[in-house]
Amino acid sequence: MMKRRAFVTLLSGAVAWPFTARAQQAPADRKLDPRITPARGDIAAKHLAGVVEAQRFVEGKAYEIGAAQAPVRDKPAPDAELQTEALKGERLTVYDIDAQGWAWGQLAADGYVGYLPASALVAPGPAATHKVTALRTFVLPGPSIRLPPLEMLSFGSRLVIARIEEPFAITASGGHVPTVHVAAVEKTETDFVALAERFLGTPYLWGGKTSIGLDCSALVQLALNACGMPCPRDTDMQEKALGSALADPSRPDNWRRGDLVFWKGHVAIVRDAATLVHASGNYSTVIVEPTGPAIARILAEEAHEVRTVRRLPPPA
Repeated sequence: MMKRRAFVTLLSGAVAWPFTARAQQAPADRKLDPRITPARGDIAAKHLAGVVEAQRFVEGKAYEIGAAQAPVRDKPAPDAELQTEALKGERLTVYDIDAQGWAWGQLAADGYVGYLPASALVAPGPAATHKVTALRTFVLPGPSIRLPPLEMLSFGSRLVIARIEEPFAITASGGHVPTVHVAAVEKTETDFVALAERFLGTPYLWGGKTSIGLDCSALVQLALNACGMPCPRDTDMQEKALGSALADPSRPDNWRRGDLVFWKGHVAIVRDAATLVHASGNYSTVIVEPTGPAIARILAEEAHEVRTVRRLPPPA
């Protein structure tokens, strides 16, 4: 199975992007997407008062991810479905923490709402200065590669670097990270297709968003974010929000490098005139696959035809 997200979308109309909490202030008769709406029957974000029904409305409290990564689940249970992952240094607003240690909140970067282990959260510190640009790297307790690592961080994790003492970047908490594995947060990549290709061989993981495991929409999101382009989390959101649709999606000869090809619940990136790169559940990995055979396989196995091909604007 290769799809990412079989949700029934509740968001009516066009998707506003980049995400802002205020963008969820829709008329009371408009249904809101629960994936990006911090509202439950018992509690909701204060800015949604008058928009949704809830027993109480709260402001929420700012946190950041202090763990290497944190699962974001659809229910407060360790065996609940993984919706996405939050990486070290990500900011979020938490609206509730239950007695079992589950925090319910909304990620700042893409607006996703879900349950995270409260143990993964810390009070927000200074803004990140650097980000991890290697697929993964180790944080060491001192200036030696022989020391046992403190933790492993994945691509896109954010850090506060206090100083550089080659060959290490030293975090505000004293961790040592190879300088070749980080870059200033404002630095952006220029070729998101080439960046996606760096994940070749990464195992497929539904809801995953790290170099240890990820799904098709996470691959797209990570690659675009690294190039400074906002991107929502799930395929249906991406299909609505990114670029513009080609008039005839059934003509692969009209596709070009960087186009996004959408099926129901799946997305792939056009690599060149003959191949796609995508995180495939069928092959359980990120692969390069010939375009024609991929289209035929997905039609045969999933009964899904190509639904939309989206072309992104050129980099600014």
